[in-house]
Amino acid sequence: MRHATHPHARPARRRVRLAAVASAALLSLAAGTLPAAAVAPAPVAATAEPAASRLDRKALRASLEAFHRAGMYGAYSSVRDGSQRWRGAAGVADIRTGRPMRPDYEHRIGSITKTFTAVAVLQQVAKGRIGLDDPIGDHLPDLVPGERGRRVTVRMLLNHTSGLADYILPAFPDLAVHPQRALDEGRFRKLDPEELVRLGLAAKPAAPRGTHAYANTNYLIAGLLLEKVTGQDAEAYITRNVIRRAGLRHTYFPRTARLPGPHAKMYESFYGTIEPARDYSVYDMSWAGTAGAMVSTTDDLNDFYRHLLSGKLLGAAELREMKTTVPAYEPAPGEQLVLRYGLGLYTLRMPGGGWYWGHDGGVFGAGTWALSTEDGRRQAAIGYNLMKYERFDDTGKPLPDPIGAALLRHMDGALGGAPAGPAAPQAPPLPPRLLDPEQLRSVPSSSQGAS
Repeated sequence: MRHATHPHARPARRRVRLAAVASAALLSLAAGTLPAAAVAPAPVAATAEPAASRLDRKALRASLEAFHRAGMYGAYSSVRDGSQRWRGAAGVADIRTGRPMRPDYEHRIGSITKTFTAVAVLQQVAKGRIGLDDPIGDHLPDLVPGERGRRVTVRMLLNHTSGLADYILPAFPDLAVHPQRALDEGRFRKLDPEELVRLGLAAKPAAPRGTHAYANTNYLIAGLLLEKVTGQDAEAYITRNVIRRAGLRHTYFPRTARLPGPHAKMYESFYGTIEPARDYSVYDMSWAGTAGAMVSTTDDLNDFYRHLLSGKLLGAAELREMKTTVPAYEPAPGEQLVLRYGLGLYTLRMPGGGWYWGHDGGVFGAGTWALSTEDGRRQAAIGYNLMKYERFDDTGKPLPDPIGAALLRHMDGALGGAPAGPAAPQAPPLPPRLLDPEQLRSVPSSSQGAS
């Protein structure tokens, strides 16, 4: 069983470790582990499907249930191969009542919102209102003035090579030392996108301009750019021109802190510093906006990425630009790069050897991952309700992660069409920015002095 560091033990070390995990808290699909014994096993639910199918339903059910048994409270998944579909759910939506998960639940999808925002910007590129190589200062000179306004382009915003810092820690400064207090105090706080962007512009960048460094600031600026060139609220524009155009019925920007549709509770552990994990399914998402506020279902996400990759939402030229990628990280010597980032869309090589397109998302208490073959034929999307489940020892070294390994096995098997094998002692890690705990060792200077 993995225990969080006692709050009164080694306070200096605890502060450094909290700063480290806070630095990447909302930039990744990271989540935290609780032992499987903490939640009573729940049966897997699946929809009825035709007998003749290329989907191995037994293996899909087994690997999703294994994800729950590894310690995930609850999860739901949708998998497609052509016209064949499978949906399943495992575990619980509410750890207090034992309410079971359902495959059709709505879910906060976090940074998958970025794909929708990028599509909306590229639609304006197609109309000639925006150029991908336009300096952002040409459009928003008051927001991004001076040299950065002249040198940061729209393309750099969308592929995270702008050299701009993230605004998350400046907006939630207590995350570095008092995560639960920070999250509790921010639950109903309304935040203005322009002010969040200014916080990001004032913070120390994680990497120089031209190098990929994931930052939500980029996509809040992209939303403000949309408003400038369309004269419409960005979320309303994305709703009309992306969500409705794709025919999605359960995808939307929330109007209040509460989700109106059926959903699971969403539990945040923050790497064991919030124990027991706390429900943050009620949360004002103005802090995420066009970078990560949307709600969807796994079925809708599969629909969206199929429409996108088949050319139904963008023209051929714009889709080609979207799929033009940069390295998402610097691989270790002798290792191959397995993740490349395009414009709100990345391509990833899974352990089975296949390359897939999609995105992940993580907010307080909710994680989502959606991937697709390049032609949109084979797809898998999963949502789950315990976040930042990873644990570290007293030196900050990541401990073995059975939940992340089980998640990876489910998605790899769902996309590759191969049954999920027995659990390995330690499954291959997901690439950086997804589930690589080493990323958490980098601490921005702005968080080192937090108190």
